[in-house]
Amino acid sequence: QVQLVESGGGLVQPGGSLMLSCAASGSLFSISTMGWYRQAPGKQRELVASIASGGTTDYADSVKGRFTISRDNAKNTIYLQMNSLKPEDTAVYACNAAKWVGVILYTYWGQGTQVTVSS
Repeated sequence: QVQLVESGGGLVQPGGSLMLSCAASGSLFSISTMGWYRQAPGKQRELVASIASGGTTDYADSVKGRFTISRDNAKNTIYLQMNSLKPEDTAVYACNAAKWVGVILYTYWGQGTQVTVSS
């Protein structure tokens, strides 16, 4: 089992910045990828950014150049630095971890944290 706890959400004005954190605990061996997803009201959940165990990152087109995902392996934590925030970034952001157990890939989710971008 893997437990994920997010923090750092809140209310920010357009153009502002926030940093989200996701601390992982439990059985962390063989976690292949961690990432951030978001879901706005009435919309489907979408991948925002991911980071593989080797450090390769991937971003949604809508956040490229504004968001940066990083990881601190010593703290078992990933971060999402969000700059130049827009109202359309408003959503619940959830941390995700993908872990191989044999040939089966399991996914784990945090509880989510609200990000609201509004003046």
